Amino acid sequence: MSTIRTLTTSLIAIGLCTLSACGGGSDTSATPPTTTPPPTGGIGRNGTAVGPITNFGSVVVNGVTYNTDNASFTVNDAAATQADLSVGDVVTVSGTIDDNGTTGTADTVNFDDLVKGPVDSIDLVGNSLVVLGQPVLVSPDTSFDDSFNPASLDGVSIGQIVEVSGQIDANDNIVATRIEPKPAGTQFEVHGTVVGLDNVNMLFTLRGLTVDFSTATLDNFPGGQIANGDFVEAKGGSIDGAGQLTATQVELEGLVPGANDGDRVEIEGFITRFVSATDFDVAGLSVTTNASTTFVGGTVADLGLNIKVEVEGDIDANGLLAATKVDIRRAKAVRATANVDSVNAAGNSFVVLGITVTVDALTRIEDKSDADIDPLNLSDINAGDYVEVRGGEFPAGSGDILATILEREDADTEAILQGFVETVGDPSFTILGVTITTGGGTIFRDENDVVISSVDFFNRVAANSLVKAEGTEVSDSAISATEVEFEVEF
Repeated sequence: MSTIRTLTTSLIAIGLCTLSACGGGSDTSATPPTTTPPPTGGIGRNGTAVGPITNFGSVVVNGVTYNTDNASFTVNDAAATQADLSVGDVVTVSGTIDDNGTTGTADTVNFDDLVKGPVDSIDLVGNSLVVLGQPVLVSPDTSFDDSFNPASLDGVSIGQIVEVSGQIDANDNIVATRIEPKPAGTQFEVHGTVVGLDNVNMLFTLRGLTVDFSTATLDNFPGGQIANGDFVEAKGGSIDGAGQLTATQVELEGLVPGANDGDRVEIEGFITRFVSATDFDVAGLSVTTNASTTFVGGTVADLGLNIKVEVEGDIDANGLLAATKVDIRRAKAVRATANVDSVNAAGNSFVVLGITVTVDALTRIEDKSDADIDPLNLSDINAGDYVEVRGGEFPAGSGDILATILEREDADTEAILQGFVETVGDPSFTILGVTITTGGGTIFRDENDVVISSVDFFNRVAANSLVKAEGTEVSDSAISATEVEFEVEF
């Protein structure tokens, strides 16, 4: 029985996903696993998992279903319950994983956001916003709370207080996994690396935010002193006239404890430093590969800065992870929103717009309809339900979708399909076998949301162009488009 230890709270805050004792790694080249967990077996191993919640009925993180009957919960350092958590929240689960690798028992479940505060600005074209001075990127993996109207970046307003959970990329941007609104009077919080420390005026900077710590309680700092390069959490209730956060508490996120030589570790995150395939960091953890390392979802040549990967291997005495496996995670650019044609719950699949969609243990499932079933499972979804699916074509060239996110929504008549163009024949084109027909009433837009002509669109569109089409589903595998738009892949 091996013990997997937490590396650092700074890594946890960045949102690393899956330590190997949690057994939740996904091999995207394999057949998706069943969503029905097998019976628990064996005593299991001690472990810690860090990643976004994909479903409840216990807590599902990184493909592992954790029994939480006797678990304690904390949310932003305060005692909480499972009901205080939502799909998409990045949590740390400590406990045991059963021998089957898909079930476990949680002792503790902890959630801590990356930033909570007012929205400073919103960029709808760039799919981003700034919250409390922190740059936040919205990706296909971002879940929005259904109290936004609509439940997307379009439903967020400047000045609104929001809470963001996610990961940090190589550019020090927060890549959101969940965004939800918070009421006025909510305490502001932000995680980041201290720069520009001014001990005379008692100020430092976290990305675009200046923090005044002159009246703050300092926790866990050696000698009680903050230093440049410290990864910290700053809390406060107000922004002063100079736009600075008046901190009431600043806490150093340090080692708790470090991993020991020989510990087995599996981590998912962005490559935040890249020198070569034998010298790079994943969310701050040093990683090396060798001739024996197995690559999934790509090759060694695909590694580079800001590529999202999952690495697993052993930690040595110097804190270096020697990877036995590197799983390269690509962006999920496909999106389908329409009424369900049919459901095969036993086969973990359903059909929408004539496209077969498969869910697996890593699919994030949430009910945003008035039915509000929690947890929502595929068996709860029926033909005619209105759903949104985000994911990728799997297997490549199949015309099928492996869902990263599945959300049921209230009934609507609009059909949306985003994906890579297969064939073009003005005035129509196809995506995943679905024919998109345009006409005199169709609005055409470029990547910057600027209206262009039909002629410009069809002069530019080609096989593998990423396009989003909105309109009416006129039959299985056919949409009459009211709007089509070029998109940029994340």
